[in-house]
Amino acid sequence: MSGALYVIGLGPGPADWLTPEASEALERVTDVFGYGPYVERIAPRPDLTLHASDNRVELDRASAALALAASGRRVGVVSGGDPGVFAMAAAVMEALERGPDTWRGLDVAVLPGVSAMQAAAARLGAPLGGDFCVMSLSDNLKPWALIERRLIAACDGDFALALYNPASRARPQPIHDAFRILRERRPAETPAAFARAIGRADEAITLTTLAEADPGIADMSTLVLIGASTTRLIARPGQRPFVLTPRSYEAAP
Repeated sequence: MSGALYVIGLGPGPADWLTPEASEALERVTDVFGYGPYVERIAPRPDLTLHASDNRVELDRASAALALAASGRRVGVVSGGDPGVFAMAAAVMEALERGPDTWRGLDVAVLPGVSAMQAAAARLGAPLGGDFCVMSLSDNLKPWALIERRLIAACDGDFALALYNPASRARPQPIHDAFRILRERRPAETPAAFARAIGRADEAITLTTLAEADPGIADMSTLVLIGASTTRLIARPGQRPFVLTPRSYEAAP
């Protein structure tokens, strides 16, 4: 088949965090599909058609993009951060699996991007330097009971945690429930960070402890990082401390 589809990671926001591979793909495509705010980040040009949609229609968006690629167009499906982390790569693969057999002959490629957790971790130092667990707290696509069970397991395994989708206007409670679980299973002084809109003009980082944290400051633009038992702070004069989860589990300061 002559069409092609590229699932493109735009990174957290800054243009210099967009990979050369992603930039090149965006210059080649004839159509771009994505959630409205991500599509707005694409520079318009006369030969490019933009298809913006809501954030809860991922499968419909992926199917429409695949159908257009099957007609011979070069299509980009964009995600913020990395498309393989709670984003459009999974939706495209699911739509491909469910769709016509002819779609499987398309040239489909997933192009990675800088993820929100990577950007947040870089700002803070090395909070994910050892083993860590990544979870989404959204119960839109899975039950809260499963999220709770996995969160408990991650605590029992002593992983550092990166928590996506902590709260929204429609879901204000999950981050509070998550902190209740964390506070029952981790020491009060465990480092906790709220990294919001990293790389954008409204970037904000709050570094605190598990006991003193206010979960209510988290929203859908926030990545929450929780330390493991080995995680510690490195003080810096006049600056925010660095956060370190060492690679060695027995490492001492």
